[in-house]
Amino acid sequence: MFEYAIATASNYTRPINTIIRTYGGKQITTGSSTLFFINDEAVAITCKHVAQMLASSDHINKTFNDFKKERAALPNDGKYKMRLKGLEIKYNYDADTIIQMKNTFVDCVDSMQGFTTHVHPTADLAIIQFKGFGKKLYNNHAIFLKDSGQIKQGNMLCRLGFPFPEFTNFTFNEAADDIDWSHTGVASTPQFPIDGMVTRFLADSPNEITGIEMSTPGLKGQSGGPLFNKDGIVYGMQFSTKHLHLGFDLVNKDIIINHQHKKVTDYSFLHLGQCVHVDVIKSFLKQHHYTYFEN
Repeated sequence: MFEYAIATASNYTRPINTIIRTYGGKQITTGSSTLFFINDEAVAITCKHVAQMLASSDHINKTFNDFKKERAALPNDGKYKMRLKGLEIKYNYDADTIIQMKNTFVDCVDSMQGFTTHVHPTADLAIIQFKGFGKKLYNNHAIFLKDSGQIKQGNMLCRLGFPFPEFTNFTFNEAADDIDWSHTGVASTPQFPIDGMVTRFLADSPNEITGIEMSTPGLKGQSGGPLFNKDGIVYGMQFSTKHLHLGFDLVNKDIIINHQHKKVTDYSFLHLGQCVHVDVIKSFLKQHHYTYFEN
């Protein structure tokens, strides 16, 4: 049903890959989020919380570099551990504190001198415009739904994103106490679509619809990905998932597993994806004078 639409959306939908390290270890954790391009001028949209994550990365990394400089200046004597503990307290570092976070935009543009962002005041929506690039590495762009009155309960729609990161092109340099991207390993992550039915609408007021609720979850990593119909027309953008308690709770339920009696407890929830409405997206793009296309 969505074969054509997924192929179309994959031309302009891209992952943002992220590597993270905490103070307590050398293990690097990975994550992905999504953006999609809305014109041929390297302008994309994503979630506000994704844009804020990108912005916070610079502060996190700068803080850790400052910490390393102060740590390197500590006298290596019998009071080193005590002084190091004081430095950790100063920087509010414990084992679970994120000390490094680095991001890369995959197959968006060939190179760039930075990017500018605009974040929506209320919706989980942001615009990213790449600066100083030579050529774009995506093809075509999103086409938004012109008449949002066509969005009805029962519409079957699809989302596209990168929820299960498989990239391995990163490394930990123990001598430099640093993580970074490498030229070896797998640089890509497979895209993952998920369909669902329009169940309800989200609204800030009775007369202002701001979002679309879906019968299936938006998966972690799909934040910022497009919501589209079978023709590839974009109806919105995935931004979060709500969890509704169903009340079908099982407490110490007797069941048989592998011919053995077991007691299980299970609390059931329905996971519903939430998407920014197409009208909110178009209004925000118009406010900032960005070209977009609709049908």
